[in-house]
Amino acid sequence: MSDKPPSPKPSELDQAHFVEQFGEIYEHSPWVAELAWQQGLGPEQDTPEGLAEVMGRVLSDASAERQLEVIRAHPDLAGKAAVAGELTDDSTREQLGAGLDQCTPEEMARFERLNADYKAKFGFPFVMAIKGSDRHAILAAFETRLENDPAKERRAAVEQINRIARFRLDALLG
Repeated sequence: MSDKPPSPKPSELDQAHFVEQFGEIYEHSPWVAELAWQQGLGPEQDTPEGLAEVMGRVLSDASAERQLEVIRAHPDLAGKAAVAGELTDDSTREQLGAGLDQCTPEEMARFERLNADYKAKFGFPFVMAIKGSDRHAILAAFETRLENDPAKERRAAVEQINRIARFRLDALLG
């Protein structure tokens, strides 16, 4: 048996400790955790699902400009930051889990081209909750989503970011 006391539940944390623990669930965007805490947390937010719902609603209800800030905080998939080892720990685990470190030179070239085409069209990086996907499914999603208009693609990116947050909360609280 461990002598360590159980960790406090999210609803039991003060704002500073809540943001310290959950501020990076949304890539470099602690304001999402701050606003979620400010809305009031109850026992229903002590589960990954409940906390993901309230934090996801903060992002979904944010202005388009704030949403774009969060989207732009995400790295390119299989991009230069990944190759240089400059990703957050969560992003590194997620990209390795999808096998992006195993791309052939041709696949890396395709990722680079799609990343460039996507950023040129939308002005932000392609974001996808890649847990459970492989590089082939990611490349296919890239091609499909390049056909979206900017407003639809911003909404798709926010939806994917909320899925990423849910996966991260599952890992943290699960």
